[in-house]
Amino acid sequence: MLHLSAAVDQQSAYDAASYVTLARLAERGGLDFVTLDDTFARPGPDALAVLSRVAPATRRIGLVPTVTTTHTEPFHVQAAVAALDWVSRGRAGWRIDVSATEGEARLFGRRHAAPADALWQEAGEVADVAARLWDSGEEVAGPPGATTGRLVDGGRPHPVDFQGTSFSVRGPSTVPRPPQGHPVRVIDATDGPARRTAARYADVALVRATSAAQAAAVREQLRAAAAEFGRDPDGLRVLAGLLVDLGDGEHAAQRGHGGGGPRPSAQGPVYRGGPVDLAELIATWHGEGVVDGFHLTPAEPLRDLERLVNGTVALLQHRGLFRTFYPGSTLREHLDLARPGNRYALTGERHEP
Repeated sequence: MLHLSAAVDQQSAYDAASYVTLARLAERGGLDFVTLDDTFARPGPDALAVLSRVAPATRRIGLVPTVTTTHTEPFHVQAAVAALDWVSRGRAGWRIDVSATEGEARLFGRRHAAPADALWQEAGEVADVAARLWDSGEEVAGPPGATTGRLVDGGRPHPVDFQGTSFSVRGPSTVPRPPQGHPVRVIDATDGPARRTAARYADVALVRATSAAQAAAVREQLRAAAAEFGRDPDGLRVLAGLLVDLGDGEHAAQRGHGGGGPRPSAQGPVYRGGPVDLAELIATWHGEGVVDGFHLTPAEPLRDLERLVNGTVALLQHRGLFRTFYPGSTLREHLDLARPGNRYALTGERHEP
């Protein structure tokens, strides 16, 4: 199954309407999810808050905001992501990222910037405790079609008592267990320090690669590392990340795989060309088993997303390579990922209140 997603990032856009427009457009194309980036390094709206506003204006598209684990409280992060899953009726994800600069650290004044290895170790611990907290809350009915497993002691919350390298959390969560059990966790695994965390905790790993061979190599590394952590590698989706510029149509296609690239740039791999050649690139890489799909960032948000949906996606649908409708209602169903069982229900573990 081919998976497609898109970024809805916009510079200096603070009105919700523009994000709703982009998300609805992506939903019309049947994309698995949209992402919205967020960082302490530059001004911009809170991604999670924006997509919480987009949620009631959409019906099926997955919503994945970037939420940084550095300088933030893990308990609050997991509760906010769980709330998005409830607001969207099981369509939430969480793009995990870290904050590495001293300038960002000074915004909070609690500690100095840390090396990438330490930050991604902490991010992994936040991902771990978030899953424990999602399991700790009362299990209540989710969206239609969701299978819920109630806690063995009648739904009472469970303390977590998690001790990380830089934080501790007792729990339980103040938000009921999310409709998906665990909202989908997304990590950009291009760089080495993030790759280990992605292999252990991510449901979706993004890989910025300029060639099929490079993407395939990273995918194999991720799957092998996931198996070493005791995970089923088939439970990890690996998507190639591309910046797409469809502005000049097929005329701009450079010689190369799939007509228009991708080519390296300061912003990462860039595809410049037309919707037809982009469809060919996507079909070829996916058909060869290089990746499970693509995460596409439009160079010009509205223009390129329209050409992506009306051109590239329509062609892939016509060839029977991509869905024409959503068979399920949750993001996990779009990605063909199982809903995680509640660890307390599975183990029969009991805690005193």
